Amino acid sequence: MAMAMASLLSSSLKLNFSHKPNLPTSLKHSPFLSLTNPRAPINPKRLISAQSNNNNNNNNNNGDDNSIDTPDRLISAICYFYPFFDGIQYGKYVITQFTPLQIFLQPLVPAIRVFKSFPFNGFLVFITLYFVVVRNNNFSRYVRFNTMQAIVLDVLLIFPDLLGRSFNPREGVGLDLVMSLDSTVFLFLLVSLIYGSTSCLLGQLPRLPIVAEAAERQVP
Repeated sequence: MAMAMASLLSSSLKLNFSHKPNLPTSLKHSPFLSLTNPRAPINPKRLISAQSNNNNNNNNNNGDDNSIDTPDRLISAICYFYPFFDGIQYGKYVITQFTPLQIFLQPLVPAIRVFKSFPFNGFLVFITLYFVVVRNNNFSRYVRFNTMQAIVLDVLLIFPDLLGRSFNPREGVGLDLVMSLDSTVFLFLLVSLIYGSTSCLLGQLPRLPIVAEAAERQVP
């Protein structure tokens, strides 16, 4: 009896697993069945090509530091010395109080003396940078933008200069205010020099506060 039952169960299992149900014609052509079909094989070469294109696009969007030529970096970095040399007099209070700052600026003393040796050197440098570099499309926009930032920064020095000429106290609170203003202007020039020149040498685009928007409008 047991052997008969086992024989019956084994035959029924074989029949169940070997049997394939016949689907109606409407279900065979149903679009839902196409979702379960395996996809077409992916071409590895096409996949690698698409990934490389995406990586290139990401690099272009983020800005590739290697895309800036070395001469453009050097020219842009040197331009930021112009407003610093032109406004070095605003550091007379800070430089005399901090010896490390004197040591840091010591290598620049010969260049500063040459710049200050002739009263119109600042104006001549301004004319040269604006008409020879900024308005010259032979230079890259990177160079022209950084040069324009340096020019705008130098032009802004007119305001503390006018204030110093019209308000020149010898002592008291007025002198303290002048010292604070001059020191602030000098430190801003120093930070702009370090930030601007370093960024240019690294192939990055520095954007100085207040200055960048004005420079952007002048450089097409």
